[in-house]
Amino acid sequence: MTTAPTRARFRRRPLTAFALAAGTTVILAGCAAGGEDASARVEEGTGTGTITVWALDGQSAENEAIQGIMDDFEAANADITVDMQFIPPDQFLTGLQTASDEELPDVLAVDGPLMANYAYNGYIAPLQDWVSQETIDNQTEAIKGQNTVGGDLYAVGMMNSGLAMWGNKALLEAAGITMPTSADEAWTAEEFTGVLQTLAQQDADGKPFGVAENNGFATEYGIYAFAPILWSAGTPLIADGEAAGAIDSDAAVEAMSTFASWREFTDPDTDGSAFQSGRVALNWMGNWMYPAYREALGDDLVVGPLPDFGAGAKTGSGTIAWSMGGATKNAKAAGLLLDFLMSDEIVTTYTNANGAPPATTTVLGTSELYGEGKPLQFLSEQLNAACPTEDKLTEDCVSVSRPITAGYPVVTAEFGKALAAIWAGEDTAETLHAAARAIDRDFSDNDDYR
Repeated sequence: MTTAPTRARFRRRPLTAFALAAGTTVILAGCAAGGEDASARVEEGTGTGTITVWALDGQSAENEAIQGIMDDFEAANADITVDMQFIPPDQFLTGLQTASDEELPDVLAVDGPLMANYAYNGYIAPLQDWVSQETIDNQTEAIKGQNTVGGDLYAVGMMNSGLAMWGNKALLEAAGITMPTSADEAWTAEEFTGVLQTLAQQDADGKPFGVAENNGFATEYGIYAFAPILWSAGTPLIADGEAAGAIDSDAAVEAMSTFASWREFTDPDTDGSAFQSGRVALNWMGNWMYPAYREALGDDLVVGPLPDFGAGAKTGSGTIAWSMGGATKNAKAAGLLLDFLMSDEIVTTYTNANGAPPATTTVLGTSELYGEGKPLQFLSEQLNAACPTEDKLTEDCVSVSRPITAGYPVVTAEFGKALAAIWAGEDTAETLHAAARAIDRDFSDNDDYR
């Protein structure tokens, strides 16, 4: 795999600075809102010429991997030139909102939970007619759940993500505690309270638990990391287009109250190193921290499921995927690139570069990290047990995508505010009722995003 670009033009797009705070400022009425056929502005094209690609300007390893991938695509498709543009995340939305149809990219990266909003606004189009059936069939059920809106597939994914409970085996064994190793064996919420009480007796400050509080709860991290509390209690955040009776259900109130009760055992983790430094024995966190945890703990690092709040242990899933522009005039060439991105060689290269779980079944099964017998096989098992969306919750499935709705920005904003308030000691029922009212009011104001 080469890393130096040849003909492809890689640059950062100069856009007006714009602060996108946790996805809460998405404009919810755009060029295709109001019922226009989602693929009406798409043209097949010749399958040759120049296609524009927008990618999120991320970590250097990811950027270099993407650059090399686009270079290799051009080498394999001599009649196609890639105009590659890396765009800072805080400028990405502005670029889409201000672009004319001619300026919209042919292919773009989309953060998973915003998929439905981007589809609603016409920034992306269904792509099942432009990628191969082999590509579609090889996508994991978890990632297909995130990328499907209204029955249409709007994206394909190279990678996914997942949550787990990470443990320090030495500290756990010193307290006589063994980490569960499957979702079926997950501690119940009541059992987990007992685990924390036991660990607290062995801990210098009585705070043996971490939840990455330094990431903030009123952020996108809040809904990603802690929506599984509600799902594990058997309740979605949104049911039949309404938050009332879902995000503030009795089961949700009980589960969130239990979670808030664990604050007395929780290290504030202001430096982000509570687990690596050994201050806590258990840490609620995503797969992306594995390299740092492994380096710090070595063979003492163990991994297991989040607690079961009554309807089975759950985990969040979903991340950035690749979509086709909503007004592309060269869908044929865009589809060729998407197929290339999802090939085994490319997915392997990319996920090896960033350590994420592959989102294709073939590469997930053979991954050096997530394959059978490998260090993070447990996370693969969770992702393979996909619900995959919150309207299909059962006790047996584990991984769930965040709500698939064009109104997602208000859902994540209100959930995050509620979570932060409850953690700070506000009444759980009142706080969740207020969040439900705010979400439903926004949906009503926007004609339920029909």
